[in-house]
Amino acid sequence: MRDGKRAASAPWIRTRLRTAPGAAVALAVLVLVTAFLAAAFPRAVDAYETKGLRHDIRLADAGRSAVEVSRPQPGLELPRERREAGVRTPELKRIGGALGKALPEPLRADMSSVAYGLRTMKPVLATEPWLPRPDTVPPQLSYTAQTGLKEHARLVKGAWPTTPDAVTAGSRAVRGAVTEETAAALNMKVGSTLRLPTAVGGPLTVTITGILAPRDPGGSYWSADPLVRTPSLIPDPASPFPQNYWTGTVLLAEDAGPALLATATEPSLFWRFPPDPSELTGPDGTRLTAVVNSLESGPGLLKVRAIAGDTAEVLTGLGHIVQANARMRDAISPVIAVAALGIGSVAAVVLVMTGALIAARRKAELALMRSRGGSLRGIGGRLLAETAVTVVPASALGLLLAVLAVGEGRWWPAALAATGVGLLVCVALPLRTTLQHIRPTLHGAREDMVSARPSRRRTVAELTLLVLAVGAVTALRRRGTSGGGTDLLVSGAPVLVALIAALVLVRLYPLPLRLAARPMARLRGAIGFLSLARAGRSSAGGALPLLALLLALATAAFGGSVIAGIGDARDDAALAAVGADARISGRSERAALPDELVRTARDLDGVRNAAPLRIEFGVTMPETAAGDGGAGSGPDDSGTDTGPGADTGGGDAAGARATTMVGVDPASYTRLARTTGLPDFPSGLLKATGPSAPLSEGAESGPERVLPVIASPAVAARLGKEQHAVDTLSGNFKVQVVGTVERVASLASTNFLIVNSASLEERAPTTLLLTGAPDPGKLRAAADGNGEEFVVQLRSEERARYVNTPMQAGAERIYLAAVAAGAGYALLAVLLSLLQTAPERKTLLARLRTMGLTTGQGRRLLAFEATPQALLAAGGGLLTGWATIVLLSPGIDLVPLALAGVAGSDTSPVTLRADLWSLALPAAGVVALAAAVAGVQAWWASRRGSITELRAGDSR
Repeated sequence: MRDGKRAASAPWIRTRLRTAPGAAVALAVLVLVTAFLAAAFPRAVDAYETKGLRHDIRLADAGRSAVEVSRPQPGLELPRERREAGVRTPELKRIGGALGKALPEPLRADMSSVAYGLRTMKPVLATEPWLPRPDTVPPQLSYTAQTGLKEHARLVKGAWPTTPDAVTAGSRAVRGAVTEETAAALNMKVGSTLRLPTAVGGPLTVTITGILAPRDPGGSYWSADPLVRTPSLIPDPASPFPQNYWTGTVLLAEDAGPALLATATEPSLFWRFPPDPSELTGPDGTRLTAVVNSLESGPGLLKVRAIAGDTAEVLTGLGHIVQANARMRDAISPVIAVAALGIGSVAAVVLVMTGALIAARRKAELALMRSRGGSLRGIGGRLLAETAVTVVPASALGLLLAVLAVGEGRWWPAALAATGVGLLVCVALPLRTTLQHIRPTLHGAREDMVSARPSRRRTVAELTLLVLAVGAVTALRRRGTSGGGTDLLVSGAPVLVALIAALVLVRLYPLPLRLAARPMARLRGAIGFLSLARAGRSSAGGALPLLALLLALATAAFGGSVIAGIGDARDDAALAAVGADARISGRSERAALPDELVRTARDLDGVRNAAPLRIEFGVTMPETAAGDGGAGSGPDDSGTDTGPGADTGGGDAAGARATTMVGVDPASYTRLARTTGLPDFPSGLLKATGPSAPLSEGAESGPERVLPVIASPAVAARLGKEQHAVDTLSGNFKVQVVGTVERVASLASTNFLIVNSASLEERAPTTLLLTGAPDPGKLRAAADGNGEEFVVQLRSEERARYVNTPMQAGAERIYLAAVAAGAGYALLAVLLSLLQTAPERKTLLARLRTMGLTTGQGRRLLAFEATPQALLAAGGGLLTGWATIVLLSPGIDLVPLALAGVAGSDTSPVTLRADLWSLALPAAGVVALAAAVAGVQAWWASRRGSITELRAGDSR
């Protein structure tokens, strides 16, 4: 310029954003959602691990979770005054305060529930005549003088135990209190006295001055030692006969501890610190385990002894609780890692596809800039700045939303994840765009797959990736997936399988198109041939879109199968526990159901089928059947009968000596088995004819009668095909195996015999199984109307017991989110692949309309063109998902996700199985979406005139 001033120019970034605001907003939204998911995942994992650790500690028994420091009474070599001072409240509080401060991080004590004092370790035989003696055995009582009694109890009767005068080892009278439950069970009242023998002088008299009620019965103060709150009736281990006696605890006044030094009860000092899990986080679990180990036998114990004395010991079960939590976490982590790596890979591929779409749309613009002297560095820098203006705020906003949505969790993993998303987009988009313009390109060059042969470099790169992926999958298959912990090779199985499938299918994709195009060319219509030719030339079927679809479908199928497997495992466990939709049985094993109760329950509305069973546990197999020299027939093999459904033996032939006999009505039982999905058998096998015919009224079963039985495999292996005599409470007879089944309704035992109840001497059922949906209230009313000895169990209520712990619920939510995200990214990948060729399709339709193509033909053309690619992705997704599940299923046990934490649940391994709906629905969705998008494109193109699409000089 003549005036020496530079010409004004519009800022590049502002101009570009004003020119294409829709693309910028779409990219920002995609980055926002991806950054949110990436940042929310580690925080969600931290959150459910944190809640799970706190939940396990809070729900654990207070006696296990509390950290207790104890030491024996002061030594007898010390002066009497020093021994007494060592057990008084001021000294106990001083040591307790120092111990509480010395607890290492992250272990924190709930100071509101801390208790310390002096207790007797050896129970004292209470000989007072007014105490209850159930089997003529007098009760044995313990005594404790601990702090905080007034803060943790409420006075019901009498007065608080106090020490009007200073208590010493020579004192022979102190005051105490008991809880309401102890007073009711042991006939204690205000004014009752108890006597403890002493080493020198007369006995120590304890006067009960108050009856107390705990303020928080479930708290650590009262539950760490349950006898402090509730007495217990226990068997006498020294008696040769079954005799029981009462045991409980008397609470002495806080400063009455010195009086116990004169007794022979082995008094012991203790300081009990219940943990406070409110500040614990999931990552603290490893440190907490190390801290507990140090306190029990390490440097921490030395610090404790420096405060409490050289003989102090630390006792706690907190380490076992944390280790159990860690085992569940380690079992869940590999399953979660599969979802995380799969969805992360899909998101990365979709982001790269977005960059490719933007690069394709701006190819002509950048080619013009390049032809006019623009350098690659300058073009790349402008693209980087333009992209960063949109992507960086979107990533930051996604991180902020993730922090707000998931309140608990470390911030730095989320920040790294969100930063990684933004960095990937900021680098991938400029790099992908500028690499296309290293060399000048000829205008109008074709890029279809059929005619363009891939370069040698691309072929070598694809072969290298293919060999590496196949090698990794082969190594994974040989090594297995059950090593425990998170393994990147295991977690990356969907990525590896999808990569192999994508590389192979992209190379094979043109072959069937060529074969199908030949017969299409001979047909009269042009739509079929033109659609196949277009499908083969379209860049929408490239490796990148196909990889994204395969990854998304495989991850969604895997996640759906995991969720379906969890539900199936819980349904199976509930069925195994109840046996049917409802069950009525006696509280005792031998309680028979009245005929009136059976008829009433069978006639209730909603009952479809009723199957009465007579179950007899502990039927001893004959010695000849037990065989093998009686090996394996000891008590360890027979198991312990814990009531209905208890397993009375091992699962093999060596443990089948103790057997459960189940008498059934063959017709009703087989109907029930078919309804519930249990193994059934032809009812004619147990037909009561000939030697097994029903007995007449009052007739006794003789040993010459032979009853056909259905046996479990273990029992069948014992009995063989021969006849064997058995003695049961239902009669004596011989049995002969005529068939086997793996399971029987209402039993968890793997050792059983099924007989026709009509052939038994005693036929009264002990269990009634019902299918259908009877009203629970009416069912319980029918059972209660026949006495309180019958109980009702519902399959729905048993299923509801398998409620999720915080860790299980968090893992399930992550998998649901993974399935949803996988489906969303799959749909987005389809849209991106079709949008990349949308302008070309519009131009094609405009040209063909000038040649006479109708609107309906245009819609069919686009639909037929999209169908081969959609079918390729759907079929590949089905194959990839199935292969991933088959590859990972041997090492994945769904028990930690489905059944862990439920007492009495079946904990046998639950393997992962392919779920048909999880495989088919996402694949069908891809095909439906591709067809819908093609139809919308054809409809939209039909609304625009050919003049709008076809312009002079446009070479598209």
